[in-house]
Amino acid sequence: MNEEIIENINSRLDKAIDKGRVLLADEELQQQVDEVKRKAESAIRKHPIKSVLAGLAVGVIIGAIFSSDD
Repeated sequence: MNEEIIENINSRLDKAIDKGRVLLADEELQQQVDEVKRKAESAIRKHPIKSVLAGLAVGVIIGAIFSSDD
């Protein structure tokens, strides 16, 4: 039974890896990622203080979500 589970997991991982390779090879996706990166860099250069404050705020929120006082 354990072998069946492992084979199933391996099969699913292989499919996910193949799907990821196809996505990474997609030139249109790469162009979209480059465009988003360019826009983000431009916004950060235009508003560096706001960018740092936004990053800190996101970090505090994520930290609050993942920290537990249980």
